[in-house]
Amino acid sequence: MKITAIKPYPVWIGTRNQLIVKIETDEGIFGWGESGLSGREKAVVGAIEHYREFLVGRNAFDIGAIWQETYRSQYFEGGRVLQAAISAIDIALHDIKGKALGVPVYDLLGGKQRDRIPTFASTSLPPGDAMIEQARELMAQGWNAIRFFPAGQDSRGIFEPRESIGETARWLVKAREALGESVVLGIDYHHRLSVAETASFCQKMPSGTLDFLEEPIRDETPEAYESLRTLTDVPFAIGEEFSSKWQFLPYIERGIHQFNRIDVCNVGGLTEAMKVAGWSEAHYVDMMPHNPLGPICTAATVHFAAAVANFSWLETRASPAEGYLGFYDTSVFTTQPTLDGAAYPVGNAPGLGVEVDEEFIKKQSFKFWEAPHLKRGDGSVTNW
Repeated sequence: MKITAIKPYPVWIGTRNQLIVKIETDEGIFGWGESGLSGREKAVVGAIEHYREFLVGRNAFDIGAIWQETYRSQYFEGGRVLQAAISAIDIALHDIKGKALGVPVYDLLGGKQRDRIPTFASTSLPPGDAMIEQARELMAQGWNAIRFFPAGQDSRGIFEPRESIGETARWLVKAREALGESVVLGIDYHHRLSVAETASFCQKMPSGTLDFLEEPIRDETPEAYESLRTLTDVPFAIGEEFSSKWQFLPYIERGIHQFNRIDVCNVGGLTEAMKVAGWSEAHYVDMMPHNPLGPICTAATVHFAAAVANFSWLETRASPAEGYLGFYDTSVFTTQPTLDGAAYPVGNAPGLGVEVDEEFIKKQSFKFWEAPHLKRGDGSVTNW
């Protein structure tokens, strides 16, 4: 089965761009993939177009060999742009192979180990009474793992970490008291803090307030996280920005974190994600996949989650608290994963089990979008 075309569609769907990739074959079977480098989709399209030049005509079943060739076909291998392109191609090739063999993608990954994929939901309100009430509503609908977001970003795009951590810690303590000990509670600081700020934040709360702290600092320097590890007992959830097994290496091998926030649309697709999962299993690190994109990403991650042993929760952005975001437009994705309570059922359709209205997306356009460019009160640039 030969690849005949690779078609990237960077299009605005709902409230954001999605970079959807279709791979066609000479037997009429096609597959869908998705890239995760949000806000820089055109850069990834350029990489996909370069790869297309030598992938057309190749055997679509040779997924592992294609991964190696796309990774090693340039002197400057790796990096987030190239890996996002490889991810989309790899996912689409798994979709093709599953359809051709008449099996769901998880059967290509070793078979399913669970029938339902538990998720964690996120509140959409800043710290306060309304945030706690929203968390109660999520618990009533079946969620036993909930993520919060911090206080501190104002309407001018100013974020002061020291002003954020005290207010956020105060409300997290209240949330734990109000919601009880049985629910898993975490927070995503989106790498906006320093080591000292993160330590202060954690030390403002009784031990056990948080079950995970996601991305408190940037990940480029593992030694910084090692230093932070000595200053707090809160489990770390890290890795949504990692674009290869090599970036995960120091975190897994040095026992720095407890949850891998792996993103199948950024790390190198399902081929690379399965390698990271096996490596993590050997070090008792659980997979907690990042899933902020569209239904193709969700479907691929559901198959991944079904096939690995060391799994905790899958991120969902389709809970009642965040459903307004518009990522899951059924006019575009006519078949897609759908929550059953707080979990995604594992289906048995061949391939990924996603169907896309290609004629609709051909009519959509790309819109330039920028993530917030946050600043400190003194005018200096800080992380979003």
